[in-house]
Amino acid sequence: MVHIKAMQTDERSRAANAGQIGKGKLQINVTSQINSFPVADAEVAVSYTGVPDSTLEQLKTDSSGQTEEIELDAPPLEYSLNPDIEAQPYSEYTLIIRAPGFEPVSISGAEILPDVTAVQNVRLNPLEPTQTGEEVFVIPAHTLYGEYPPKIAEDEIKPTNETGEIVLSRVVVPEYIVVHDGSPRDSTATNYYVKYRDYIKNVASSEIYATWPAAAIRANVLAIMSFTLNRVYTEWYRNRGYDFTITSSTAFDHKWIPERNIYDTISVIVDELFANYLSRPNVRQPILTQYCDGRRVSCPNWMTQWGSMSLAEQGYSAIEILRYYYGENMYINTAQEISGIPSSWPGYTLEIGSRGDKVRQVQEQLNVIAGAYPAIPKIQADGIYGPATSEAVRVFQSVFGLPKTGTIDYPTWYKISEIYVGVSRIAELS
Repeated sequence: MVHIKAMQTDERSRAANAGQIGKGKLQINVTSQINSFPVADAEVAVSYTGVPDSTLEQLKTDSSGQTEEIELDAPPLEYSLNPDIEAQPYSEYTLIIRAPGFEPVSISGAEILPDVTAVQNVRLNPLEPTQTGEEVFVIPAHTLYGEYPPKIAEDEIKPTNETGEIVLSRVVVPEYIVVHDGSPRDSTATNYYVKYRDYIKNVASSEIYATWPAAAIRANVLAIMSFTLNRVYTEWYRNRGYDFTITSSTAFDHKWIPERNIYDTISVIVDELFANYLSRPNVRQPILTQYCDGRRVSCPNWMTQWGSMSLAEQGYSAIEILRYYYGENMYINTAQEISGIPSSWPGYTLEIGSRGDKVRQVQEQLNVIAGAYPAIPKIQADGIYGPATSEAVRVFQSVFGLPKTGTIDYPTWYKISEIYVGVSRIAELS
């Protein structure tokens, strides 16, 4: 890590001398591990990784557990758009988060890319009476920059008629998955219980650069989700005697990194697409869409990450990129069931003038959420979508990184459902 930091500092100096320093943004969101409520007045110190004693920014969270967005130095944008440039395309920062009554957390190696906002979500554990020190996370290199084992090839469609094979009857988007942070046979690796959407955002932020065109991000997110849902659908690891859904090993699955930051450009797309997967005609299961970087590793008949970026720059859409690599008979499908939500999206956008039970339901959910996030105004649950409901939705969208439209579209409906379940579940159990 020190060697990487030294290289990075030298690169920053050279770029600064050439007038090429980029700028990225960072926002930290702090919640309690116990009840998912925001942690107000948490203190966050930001420094260069490798120079922890030189604090660049000292921040404090608001009533929503969020810091202000700050601007930080990053390498030039070109570094993350050109596969032939070997310089590190992101800057690394160390974050130390402290709040009264909670265990301090140190995150070393938060990655700041230019022209996008890095979002660092932190869940704090209660401080035990005899506890000293802090919980430390060191973020390894991005998969497109560091050295990682290439994917071991598998059949993209799994047989489902083996004796004892466990296969779901339909495609379900799970609320949580269990991630084994290591290779399958590493019994010392930790299993993490992770929200499905958070998992996809983490993997996409670890596997591709958030500075890429939206079509490339969409294509890669769809491939990551389809691969993951294939593991869920076929119970791939559980059928082999393991107690997890997927691993963090690039040789077997995708790279997932505990406590790594995600990016706004990736987060918005995952919220838009999270119930989708890739399918072929007359095949029920999501396709195991394997891929490689296309620079260090070649993979005929699979998508290459750098190639997807190049095609997007040429104007290809997400499905055109996917069909370029996987064939013309690849289609985007939608899961029949989404776990862990009170009810499904009504199928149309709720906006000023909308009325009925769906409006009343979402008003009631927003009021529960407002109990944890006081920046969101409480509203009358009358089933009428008026200006007050629109403003509450707009504030909700602002807090949770969605486009601030004041209307409830597909991503907003499911984000409200997700946060409502998170803040209400503990109260129901108490």
